[in-house]
Amino acid sequence: MGQKVNPTGIRLGITETWKSMWFAHTEYADYLNADLQVRKYLMEKLAGASVSRIQIDRPARNAKIAIHSARPGVIIGKKGSDVDTLRKAVSKIMNVPVHITIEEIRKPELDAKLVAESIAQQLERRIMFRRAMKRAMQSTMRHGAQGVKVHMSGRLGGAEIARVEWAREGRVPLHTFRADIDYATAIAKTTYGIIGVKVWIYKGEIQPVESEQVEAASSAEITETKSNKKAKQVGE
Repeated sequence: MGQKVNPTGIRLGITETWKSMWFAHTEYADYLNADLQVRKYLMEKLAGASVSRIQIDRPARNAKIAIHSARPGVIIGKKGSDVDTLRKAVSKIMNVPVHITIEEIRKPELDAKLVAESIAQQLERRIMFRRAMKRAMQSTMRHGAQGVKVHMSGRLGGAEIARVEWAREGRVPLHTFRADIDYATAIAKTTYGIIGVKVWIYKGEIQPVESEQVEAASSAEITETKSNKKAKQVGE
């Protein structure tokens, strides 16, 4: 099952969070359509800003949008003028006041979306797919990932018949729900047709908060019992 299902969707509520956070009664379809339009508009406008994730929150009668990017300076512009333009356009789409924040991605090599987009851009520049795949995986592993898997499909290298190529380095445990796996896709539009790119990046395991609290409590009890025993021995 872990090999077939979307790694992000199956981990929602475990290690992943929703990209849209709001509650609706009869406005569900309107909110969903507005979110799709906003994401499409921002991704087109910020195509060169290395945008990985757009988080949309809807508190009471307003909206908060967090844009996660590896190049925040491109989005902000001179004295924040570009952000104001984006805010006005997005507010017009959503029909509510909008507040936009920019979150910087410190290590773009560990972001699956940015890695997939980078591979797609290399394919569009006619770089050999195996070289692009190998270069991306080596860079990801060098920056601290525990595993990475890249999957390509289409007319690779201009072949007459479409095929699938994939490679993996390290571990990518898709069946482990507590595994922190970043997954993303991208499309390369070449002269031979469209090539699909999928990237999985394994960053390690995320321990539940409850288990950490239980372990801390048990260790505190052990130290307390040891101190009590020592006190008794000293008293004797």
